[in-house]
Amino acid sequence: MRVELLGLPVDILSHDETLARARAAMRGEAGRCQHVALNVAKLVNARRDPDLDSDIRESDLVGIDGAGIALALRLQGHGRVERVAGIDLFESLIALCAREGLRPYLLGAKPDVVADAGRALARRHPGLVLAGSHHGYFRPDQEEAICRGIAESGAHCLFVALPTPQKERFMRRHRDSLGVPFVMGVGGSFDVVAGRVQRAPLLVQRLGAEWFYRLAQEPRRLAGRYLRTNAVFAGLLARQALRRLAPERFGPASRTRS
Repeated sequence: MRVELLGLPVDILSHDETLARARAAMRGEAGRCQHVALNVAKLVNARRDPDLDSDIRESDLVGIDGAGIALALRLQGHGRVERVAGIDLFESLIALCAREGLRPYLLGAKPDVVADAGRALARRHPGLVLAGSHHGYFRPDQEEAICRGIAESGAHCLFVALPTPQKERFMRRHRDSLGVPFVMGVGGSFDVVAGRVQRAPLLVQRLGAEWFYRLAQEPRRLAGRYLRTNAVFAGLLARQALRRLAPERFGPASRTRS
C-alpha cells in the first residue's frame, strides 16, 4: 500500500512482500522495478533537493528503511509498520539469487571493499554467481562504459552502493537503459558485508537506535548529518501534528516544502 509521509510516497510493505516484488521482477514475471530505501536523512534532504525529491517520487518501490520513518507512519495511524532495513533486504535478495540461480551485479564502494564484499557473499552463499562488479570511484566520463558493462553482464539485479544522492541519480538516469530487472540502492551495505563497518547488535536494531550506533562509530562523518536531519524531522512531525489538532490556528496539513 502506497501512502504519503510529509509529501513523499512510501510503500507500506513487509520484508517478505518486498522480497516477493523483487523476485517477480528478476524472474520476468513483472516489469522492471527500482527500489529506494527511505530514511529520515533522505526525506529531510529531499525537501531541499528537487532532484532527490523526483528520484524518490519516481521510484517503483519506496521502502521503510529508517526506524524514524516507521515511527512517523505509526503516528499517522497506519498501525504496526514494519521497518525493512536496506541491508537486511540486500542480504535476503543475495540469498534468493544463490538459491534460484539469479546473478547480481555489485556497483560502488572502494575497489578493495567491493571485491571483499563479493568474496564474503560467495562464502556465505555457496552457488552464488555474480554477474560482475565495479567500484564506485569512477569519473563521469567513465559512466557510459560502466553502464555498458552492466547491460552486457546479463545481471538480474543491480545493487548500487554510492552515497545519496549519487545512487538515486544514477538509478533514475540509467534504470531504463541497463536492462536489469531489479535495481536497488544499498548505501554502505558493502562496507558492512566486507567487515569494514560493524552493524549494531540486534537489540539496538529492534530499539530503533541503529543510527546512534553508527554515529558512535563514525562521529566526525555522521554527527552533523544525523543531528541536523533528526531535529528537522522532529520539527516537521510536530508541525504536522499541530495542524491536525488545530487546523484553524496552524493551517491545514500540506505538502509545502520548508
